[in-house]
Amino acid sequence: MSDRTKTIIKDILDSYGEQEMTVRIDAENIVNKEIIIEVIEELRKILFPGYFDKNRVRSDYIEYLVGERIEFIQYHLKKQIARVLGSREECEACPKSGISSRAEGLVDDFLQKIPKIREYLYTDVQAAYDGDPAAYSTDDVIFSYPGIYAITVYRIAHELVLLGVPTIPRIMTEYVHGLTGIDIHPGATIGRYFCIDHGTGIVIGETTTIGEHVKIYQGVTLGALSTKRGQLMKGEKRHPTIGNNVTIYSGTSVLGGETVIGDGVTIGGNAFIVNSISAGMKVNVKNPELQYSRDSRSEFVQDGFWDWVI
Repeated sequence: MSDRTKTIIKDILDSYGEQEMTVRIDAENIVNKEIIIEVIEELRKILFPGYFDKNRVRSDYIEYLVGERIEFIQYHLKKQIARVLGSREECEACPKSGISSRAEGLVDDFLQKIPKIREYLYTDVQAAYDGDPAAYSTDDVIFSYPGIYAITVYRIAHELVLLGVPTIPRIMTEYVHGLTGIDIHPGATIGRYFCIDHGTGIVIGETTTIGEHVKIYQGVTLGALSTKRGQLMKGEKRHPTIGNNVTIYSGTSVLGGETVIGDGVTIGGNAFIVNSISAGMKVNVKNPELQYSRDSRSEFVQDGFWDWVI
């Protein structure tokens, strides 16, 4: 090893001591993100049996298959939850047996929620299909719609949040955020028949509350007005409340914890909403004036297109 390489290594090791917050050396309680992703995919196979399996799923062995997957989730999710619980300051001195027992109980409580999650997802798939004439079957929706993938992982993560599981729910939703461009905080509360159309660029903040039969399009933000106070705002209602039967079109931002969108409201595209809207209202941004002029570089038009390329 050259002297230059040794110097590089020493500088890196020195930085580990200087920026301790970003280092977990010698710490046992480290979450394995890859395992959490595997747990997500096993849960999806339970939530949508026969859709994401490599082979045909038959009814005569479905009980065995579900049991096998439940055992996989119990073992691995318990281990990951125990790790995040053990890494918390208040649990650092706790006996490992106690942490493991608590993690096991949390996993069992979560698994009991699977029928409820399936009930909600059934309504979400139905809403996506009913609202999209480009969907030729609910199979299209389940297999290929990024909105359904994001909602599925959100509904899994949200139940873990309700049980008080730290860190893991956020890892789950940020994983699917990276795949779909849809950012749903697992702490948000979202009712049945939730529909995301297209989806890219959607942001739903932690304290958002969304009612039933709500449809939002790409580029919608349900966010906070300001986070300048940072950690001092933790636990406060920072994000809007959306009523039932609301549609929010693309590019719209609805901001603030005191902002309430009433039942039956429709908000057009590219709106910026920071005040509450009464039930039944339609809100539209007045179309900007379009101006047309002939570019000086073009002498004529052929077949409706300019004869030059920018």
